[in-house]
Amino acid sequence: MPQFLKKPEILAPAGDFECLKSAVRFGADAVFLAGKQFGMRTASANFDEDELRRACDFAHKNGVRVHLTCNTLPRNDELSELPGFLEYAADAGADAFIIADVGVMELAKKYAPGVDIHVSTQAGVTNYATATTLYNMGAKRVVLARELSLDEIAALRAKVPKELEIEAFVHGAMCVSFSGRCLISSYMTGRDANRGDCAQPCRWKYHLFEENREGQFFPVEETNQGTFLYNSRDLCMIEHIPELVGAGVDSFKIEGRAKSSYYVAVITNAYRNAVNEYLKNPEGFVLPDWIKEETEKISHREYNTGFFFGKEPGQVTSNGGYIRQYEVVAFCEQGGEECTITQRNRFFVGDTLDVLPESGIPFEVRCLDLVNENGEHVESAPHAMEKLRMLTDKAVPSGSVLRKKR
Repeated sequence: MPQFLKKPEILAPAGDFECLKSAVRFGADAVFLAGKQFGMRTASANFDEDELRRACDFAHKNGVRVHLTCNTLPRNDELSELPGFLEYAADAGADAFIIADVGVMELAKKYAPGVDIHVSTQAGVTNYATATTLYNMGAKRVVLARELSLDEIAALRAKVPKELEIEAFVHGAMCVSFSGRCLISSYMTGRDANRGDCAQPCRWKYHLFEENREGQFFPVEETNQGTFLYNSRDLCMIEHIPELVGAGVDSFKIEGRAKSSYYVAVITNAYRNAVNEYLKNPEGFVLPDWIKEETEKISHREYNTGFFFGKEPGQVTSNGGYIRQYEVVAFCEQGGEECTITQRNRFFVGDTLDVLPESGIPFEVRCLDLVNENGEHVESAPHAMEKLRMLTDKAVPSGSVLRKKR
């Protein structure tokens, strides 16, 4: 496999401004986000016009690029709104549009010529001929279909112009459909996944019924916990940085615009540190244990490596839920051994807490005392969003996330 030793970009999701700040603070080189129109995630808050301008200003002040999703497939009656949307996004400071539709691509070239064009994974780019054609049409980057193996990516990289950038998803939820082209949600709920409104029926619990036995279900499998026919595993390539770089991937994309700022912080930080460790010693890269452990500290489904090694991700048929080993209990507003925190989940005096500081290296502290806003010493922090003073055995830096193992 050819070696391309460029420093890969860490591209993090930002469903709202809090997620954007987490991505920037914990090491993203770029973020991808959406306006209120034409984006493939309606579950996230997204950014109105004023918020988009503020987001671009904040990101750029911190040396982070902003990629704006414009990756729905618009209908005829929506096209009249696109020129104004594209012009405003360009004026607000968007560095790139992520586009799935060739008509939208032409409009972007006309109305926002200074903004880079990245072709979305929704376009299903799987070969060098398509990638080269899109480059000749004006694309600076292609976001590859998730179904490609590393060998296929390397073969594509070798036959496309060297100026064309390659982006690939490296972490997050997988879809049972080809590159997200799914109709199940639309059929079952009227919510169109291809317009950013997926209800995720692939994660639901299914049972088989016989029409004359009303109310009696029959498990499709030998378990009576239900059958999860379409429930794909989550992708995690944190241990395979050399292989991704070797295949020629320029940008490591983290899925999750509908996920929390905590998820964004932890996973962005993990991949930032993994890439930094790789760059220190490309030939002898060994992923530190603590980085791998960080990927287990967010809610996730069973991990696998997707299609990258020529296998299919497969489905988790035994359950539809998440693995949750840790929960966020507080955020540190003002640091020190006596710090000010905002509580999120209940914890107690005497608990050992896991701290993720902005430096990115986690460590543990013990909660020695808690004082509420009335100056009362309390044994626990039971009220979400309550501000407290916490005494610990080590200083907690401002901006840290505090977690507790379940």
